[in-house]
Amino acid sequence: MLKIYENPERNDWNRISERPSPGSFNLKEHVQSIIDRVAREGDSALLELTEQYDQVRLNDLKVTEKEIALANDQVEFELKDAIQTAKRNIGNFHASQKSVETVVETMPGVLCWRESRPIEKVGLYIPGGSAPLFSTVLMLAVPAQMAGCKEIILCTPPQADGRVHPAICFAASLTGVTSIYKIGGAQAVAAMALGTETIPQVDKIFGPGNHYVTEAKIAAQRLGVAIDLPAGPSEVLIIADQSANPQFIAADLISQAEHGPDSQSVLVTNYEPLIKETLTAIEQQLSTLPRREIATAALKNSYIVFFHEMSDCLDFSNKYAPEHLILSTEQPKSQLHQILNAGSVFLGHYSPEAAGDYASGTNHTLPTAGWARSYSGVSLDSFIKKITFQELSPEGIKLLGPKVEVMAQAESLVGHKRAISLRLKSIK
Repeated sequence: MLKIYENPERNDWNRISERPSPGSFNLKEHVQSIIDRVAREGDSALLELTEQYDQVRLNDLKVTEKEIALANDQVEFELKDAIQTAKRNIGNFHASQKSVETVVETMPGVLCWRESRPIEKVGLYIPGGSAPLFSTVLMLAVPAQMAGCKEIILCTPPQADGRVHPAICFAASLTGVTSIYKIGGAQAVAAMALGTETIPQVDKIFGPGNHYVTEAKIAAQRLGVAIDLPAGPSEVLIIADQSANPQFIAADLISQAEHGPDSQSVLVTNYEPLIKETLTAIEQQLSTLPRREIATAALKNSYIVFFHEMSDCLDFSNKYAPEHLILSTEQPKSQLHQILNAGSVFLGHYSPEAAGDYASGTNHTLPTAGWARSYSGVSLDSFIKKITFQELSPEGIKLLGPKVEVMAQAESLVGHKRAISLRLKSIK
């Protein structure tokens, strides 16, 4: 089921680390055609595209207050309690990210400092489809609310009955979401980037999704709308040694695979007997998995890598740059300094990636497809912008001004120099 690579040469690591391809069709062109149509036709395009892709005919896109109230009543107490626990943990973790910056006097009379301001209008994309990710509502709306965003809109695909999943509505109402819209896919991203008759244009778009959604978010940047990060199909890489439990490893690989057929699960180990034991455990666990077909498709694009040395396992992980990294080893903390590229790391045998997906407190919106080499996951900072301030006193301009004059003259920017010189003259 899973491909197995034994001690691959380093010059093969790039090829092995490639993510599953979305297919042979022109993804960029297809997504651009959807964006162009939304730009031309607005809501009517969204309604037609929803019928085309989701097989749902809608009369309107916005979820009403009555629909939200009815949906909240449908959520069982046990699930509500779990969602509220997750919200508290996520809130506690993100609250720790608040910071107060100091005023710096870079030289006498010259004060510089920085202050945070919330991004005013943010759009949250919540995957629906076969697995409505109400947990992603918490991951995005909790820090957005904490940051002070004035308008938080949410787009998610409708269910077959034309409604939004009740748990998504409950999580949204719990976390200060301003409005919910029944729209998914690239067309939802296009609507938030461009604005339509019903859906407002936002300043920044957040949320994971499939290849279509990721490509649409990249295109949104060309329209002048910021995005959180390129968060595409989900992935996990597990580094395991002789102390690992093959049943745990199999469960973690499968839990990632059941996200979707384009997900990827990778096991890297220096203990060869673990490979056969894990493959046996995967077969056993798949037999009772409701989403077996989806997980099996993802596992066909997944693999196992065996190295003799643990140092090679760690180096390969850094090359792969996983969204989720599980260190299922005897002494994971001793290996942390060697982890250079990863979205989120799970330490030890009792830290499954599923805990971070839902309720440990860290954010599960993370860089995929190797973007962990240069991107961080979503945090409180993702919902704010930093503005710098400076204040010069007469003493400050007297000390600094002559230096600026020299630099401006050297760059042939006489207007810049004059802005300084006039002030210096007025002081004299």
